[in-house]
Amino acid sequence: MGRESIWVWIEQDSGEVEPSSLEVLSKAREVADKHNYEVSALLMGENVEKLVPVLGRYGAHRVVLVEHPAFKHYTYHPYYVTVSRLVEEKNPNTLLFSATRNGRDLAGRLAVRFRTCLMAHIISIDYDKEGRLVGGVPGFGGNIVAVVSCTKGRPQMATVAPGVFEAVERGGGEPVVEKYSPPAEVEKSPVRIVKRKIGEVVDLSRSEKVVIAGMGTGGNIELAKKLCEVIGADLGATRPLADIGVVPRDLQIGTTGVSLKSKLAIVLGASGAPHFVSGLLDVKKVISINKDPEAPMKEYSDYYAIGDLFEIVPLLIKKLEEKKR
Repeated sequence: MGRESIWVWIEQDSGEVEPSSLEVLSKAREVADKHNYEVSALLMGENVEKLVPVLGRYGAHRVVLVEHPAFKHYTYHPYYVTVSRLVEEKNPNTLLFSATRNGRDLAGRLAVRFRTCLMAHIISIDYDKEGRLVGGVPGFGGNIVAVVSCTKGRPQMATVAPGVFEAVERGGGEPVVEKYSPPAEVEKSPVRIVKRKIGEVVDLSRSEKVVIAGMGTGGNIELAKKLCEVIGADLGATRPLADIGVVPRDLQIGTTGVSLKSKLAIVLGASGAPHFVSGLLDVKKVISINKDPEAPMKEYSDYYAIGDLFEIVPLLIKKLEEKKR
């Protein structure tokens, strides 16, 4: 009997790998070595065989390669029917995804299809002595981590929060490549891409400085943008601002967004809700500006300025600009 297998879905677009997929792959290999499991990278795309050596360096023992023009860009149907067929035929123990938009979409559909467990946005991965997948989910601003496990179905599934694990090159030999032909249904997708618009999106999990706008800005993020420009930082935001469409979801910080590992975070007008501050736990220095002297954010800040951000931030910008001259 062969070893149990951990599969990692590798997200790519036009042959470019999503970096958070490599984070998941690298962590999967670490866990696999501990339990003597095998790691398979599930690579789907158009002309993507060139990526196989990369996946080997980041921990894949095996690469399940599926190439077809339908996989050049993500739409749910071709990916869903193909991964479903593969799972039915290969019966992997575990299936992991990065918790990106596409990863969450595909994982949710597959969990319903196979009536299996799906742990969402986990920040730790392991197996218990019964071989059940165990994950950590932060709560109460990261003050606790709820340990959850899969008790039903196969494959055991989880989406992994981006930016939590490091993508570590492990070296080693070339992975075994297993080519697979997708089912004919990929040609009959009910969804087609009419128009694509690609914008520049910063990967905040790798930013050194971040200015974060909260609801205290009233949705006016111009001052936050200006401060970013002056100190060379990237812009982030709390979930409510993403909810109302002021910023894209990619800039959302917290449990259901990005976890920061920056040297500095300046937080403007955020009260400090638990799901938000969980994204700040690995920031080296947190500076906050808030009207409320007793907002929860105070507890998570190295420096806490009490006052109107619309008065304080312009003065701060002015001083920083003067210092630059």
